[in-house]
Amino acid sequence: MLALLASVLPAQAAASDPWYVREDFKPVRRIAIQIANDLDQHRRATPVTITPAQIPELAGMHELTVTLVDPKGTPRPVPTKEQLAVMGPHGIRQEANGRQLDLQMDDLDKDGVWDELFFQTDLKPRETRTLYLYLGFHQRGWNPHGAAAVIGSYARHMVPFWESGNVGWKLWFPDSADVYGKRKNILVAPQILTQNMDGYAVSYVDPAYGSDIMSVDDSFGGGGIGLFETPGSDHVSRPRFSPNADAVERWNTNQLRDTRYAFEVIVNGPLRSMVRIKTMNWNSGKGRYALEQIYTAYAGHNYATAKVKFDQWQPRGKGVEFAAGIRKKEGETLGLRQGGVVVTTAPEAIRNPDDTDSTQNALRVAYAGAALVVKDSYRARHVSVAQQQGNELFRFPARADGRYEYLIAAGWSEGEVLKTAAGFRDYVVGVAKEYNSPARLAGYAVEARD
Repeated sequence: MLALLASVLPAQAAASDPWYVREDFKPVRRIAIQIANDLDQHRRATPVTITPAQIPELAGMHELTVTLVDPKGTPRPVPTKEQLAVMGPHGIRQEANGRQLDLQMDDLDKDGVWDELFFQTDLKPRETRTLYLYLGFHQRGWNPHGAAAVIGSYARHMVPFWESGNVGWKLWFPDSADVYGKRKNILVAPQILTQNMDGYAVSYVDPAYGSDIMSVDDSFGGGGIGLFETPGSDHVSRPRFSPNADAVERWNTNQLRDTRYAFEVIVNGPLRSMVRIKTMNWNSGKGRYALEQIYTAYAGHNYATAKVKFDQWQPRGKGVEFAAGIRKKEGETLGLRQGGVVVTTAPEAIRNPDDTDSTQNALRVAYAGAALVVKDSYRARHVSVAQQQGNELFRFPARADGRYEYLIAAGWSEGEVLKTAAGFRDYVVGVAKEYNSPARLAGYAVEARD
């Protein structure tokens, strides 16, 4: 017998699928969740986020007691003896009536209680799809990692690195991201930061690892922040270029008198990975500021999202606006500037700008590209500025809550996916639509059976 315990779903949505079972797991409680795609486009591995406020029945539950199942997924067969030996006692055994999927229950504020349940799924145009969260303790299910985030010493200073299997970003400079491309779908951040691998030379170790694919120098690189502090001017104030900074070396100086930074890994996969960047004691000469950024990389994708929260906002004048930007590709051959989307691509001879002895050969590629996306709701205005080697920026009207969001993306012709500049551009356009209209929880029902 099945009982409907709680529901915000239409009645016909409940009890529509046979119950998932595994030889050692026969749950008696589940939550049917409906995930809706409001777009006329197919979504691949689209992010889905659910909070305890949306499904109170999940509040405080341990991650080993929640199992995500696709009722239309292909069940796993009985594993072979060889597979059992490799997977050990925590491998998934034979399934029926669906397939267990990976999920994360992430504690973002580090208070010991999860804040967001996260997973990825495919959705057809205008599809509303039913998945199940089965409740009950079990310890089976290894999670292959498609995203990573690490912080480590890289050439004598601490560097955060967040990545998917396709691309990654790291902060050689603490306010502007380097872009990293892979030739194979592989995670490289732990190896690079623990084995003293130069980002431009790592291809000599293993070509699949790829390479750094952008020189940042004094530009905004693959993603950076700043402030428009002078009304009527497109000049940008930046944390790294404060009045006390070393203008020649392009670094902040004394941590007590100049801008300082702190880095933290919040989540390290398997489906998304997150780092927190704190910028403190920023005296621009026209105001004092402190902020927090959270960058998130997603498995299977070429983009990362960024959330910004200002903890201190003390401008001396009026009309100050937040800025997010990327470096414009030199010799751009394909670009897009439309609404909240900027794409810039060009063929490139990639080499380490610090290699003054020319010990490494330049890597010539058909294209390397970067993109920046802002949600329409922010009503940000695009500006191209020649400042610091040329950058594509968005000006955000000041918000009372001090919170802003944007998305950065990258691709190159050497990768497994998005091998052409046009393909990269089209991908970003599609991602921008999803970013503006994320997949949503359309309803849920809690069910039980004898």
